[in-house]
Amino acid sequence: MHINFNDLFLNMQEQLEQQQAVPDENILIELVKRIRPDDSNNSDESNKKFQALIQALLLSPNAAINFQGYVLKLINHYKQINLYADSGILSLDGFWNQLGQRLGAHFLPLLKDESSLGYLVKTVFNYKTDVDWLDQIDEKRWIQLFQLLSLGHDFQQEKLAIKRELVKAITVLSYRISGIGLYPEFINAQPDLTEYESPFLVQNREIIEFIESYKKFHQNNDSVHVTAPANADQALVMIEQCRDVVLKVRRAIKRIGVSLSLTYLLSLLEQCLDRIELLLNVVTESHQIRYSSLATLLKDVVDAHYSETSVRELLRTNSELIALQVTENASKTGEHYVSTDKHGFLDMYIASAGAGVIIAIMATFKILASRLILAPLMQAFLYSMNYAFGFMLIHVLHFTVATKQPAMTAAALASTVQHRKGSKTAQIAELAALIINIIRTQFIAILGNISIAIPTAALITYLWQALTYEPLLTHTKASALLYSLNPFTSLAIFHAAIAGVCLFLSGLIAGYFDNMAVYRKVGPRLKAHPQLKRLMQQPKLDKFADYIELNLGALAGNFLFGIMLGSMGTLGFILGLPLDIRHIAFASANFIQGLMSINDSPDLGLIIVSFLGVILIGLTNLFVSFTLTIIVALRARGVRFEQWKPLAKLVLTHFVTRPTDFFWPPKQPLKIEDDNPS
Repeated sequence: MHINFNDLFLNMQEQLEQQQAVPDENILIELVKRIRPDDSNNSDESNKKFQALIQALLLSPNAAINFQGYVLKLINHYKQINLYADSGILSLDGFWNQLGQRLGAHFLPLLKDESSLGYLVKTVFNYKTDVDWLDQIDEKRWIQLFQLLSLGHDFQQEKLAIKRELVKAITVLSYRISGIGLYPEFINAQPDLTEYESPFLVQNREIIEFIESYKKFHQNNDSVHVTAPANADQALVMIEQCRDVVLKVRRAIKRIGVSLSLTYLLSLLEQCLDRIELLLNVVTESHQIRYSSLATLLKDVVDAHYSETSVRELLRTNSELIALQVTENASKTGEHYVSTDKHGFLDMYIASAGAGVIIAIMATFKILASRLILAPLMQAFLYSMNYAFGFMLIHVLHFTVATKQPAMTAAALASTVQHRKGSKTAQIAELAALIINIIRTQFIAILGNISIAIPTAALITYLWQALTYEPLLTHTKASALLYSLNPFTSLAIFHAAIAGVCLFLSGLIAGYFDNMAVYRKVGPRLKAHPQLKRLMQQPKLDKFADYIELNLGALAGNFLFGIMLGSMGTLGFILGLPLDIRHIAFASANFIQGLMSINDSPDLGLIIVSFLGVILIGLTNLFVSFTLTIIVALRARGVRFEQWKPLAKLVLTHFVTRPTDFFWPPKQPLKIEDDNPS
């Protein structure tokens, strides 16, 4: 690919000949414009255009020297430290301040500091996609370019001036790392830092010694020496030890929990460690490592132009640890929601049947509460408390609501994907077996809820009519209730999807409170609570505290899920939107209550359509909550699983050949083999 750069090289030469003039950045802007590919995702085009620049530098006389001098002179015209030490690195302001600043900058853009080197980078690489094509250029081409730009012994003063700025940036980053390592929240997560000499402090001492050695060399030697002989090996060793501490904290998070501020500190610390190592390599390392580090630094600062003002990037950087911890708690619970044998299968039915009784009672309470003439908010409060305390009672009695499982089992599935080992065929077969076990467990849980909720609701409706001599529902209300289950003429499926979103959110809420219970040491604090000690004996208080610590997430998730279900209809009424919820367990109870309260014998078509609506509501509840949860769980673990097609094929093939495995546990543990390993 031939691109003409001769005019630009001549312009650079003219700029250098004008000793006092400030170099014109438009030359560099034009050069980048010529090598920028039409398609930023086209790796071949990016590399060919970049290679064309290298060829032009090789073939044109003095082009490399002129380009080198022009770039060095241009860089030295700007303030550099902020670009090296701050660009692409989170601020010490903290998460919430950063979020507020970034949101504010979208409405009222920040002022541009035209004296900063960052301004030059933003001006030259002014396309959002620039970092994409820069990242696709082969490392060997970057090394070749920087080799050409380092030829000869010209412009030594300019090179040393840039190195002095790099050293200043290293000093800033070193002190910043020391400061972060002394944050109380960081020390609480790793108490060993107070018992032994902290590597965060030691690295600062090593960096200072290196910088003193570096400065002494240049003070005592002629300026023609470009490469500083000062050794940064010991400083790099201490930086690696700092990384080990960060890794220990990340591992400890499963045990101690995590907060937004700790997550932010970990992300900030990792960015500072990466950058200081990069700058040390640029200043001290051998040519190849130095040139590779220069390429990485350029890509980092170009990317930072957009990422450092992006709200999405801030949320992505800080949400991964918290999402992982939330779904980690959910996945541990989810393992108990997957039965693999007949004993677990029957236990799940019993637990679901117990929940069916309570659900039928809750459905009846809601019908009775709807008779009261109340303000919308009071009605929403009554509905919410009915659902919330009902779901909490189900949990306390160790019963199971079928639709609560997907938020847990999806996280367990994602955990299996993350830790998969062996060949791809074996991994897919293992996942297929887990999915079949999940489907079977979901089936029996739904069957347990419905098979008991329907007869219990029927019995309550019959006893109400026998004892009070009036139907539980008027004919009009019964007709409206059955109409709301019709999947063809009502918004039942849409409302079931809303319930699925609420189920998904309740799973995240449960994980969040489980994490908080560990991180905030809720159990030990309850045991030491002075007022509770006066009310309860210590053994009972200990038992209560342990129960709350282990079950806080489930109780909070169930309580808030009940509030979501109870207030959604009222929220829709206030906003004038068609918002409501349809949940399979309540829909099944309402189905029989509506049929028993309607005048005359119900039409067979009405029975079939309403029951079909109940089934579709259940499938929608499960599908929406399961899909949303597994997406979050996989992203939290950084998993990109591309084998969904063969996995789906394997599950469908098993359904055709052995459909009973989806509804009844096999005699032997389920093992699936792929007939077409590829």
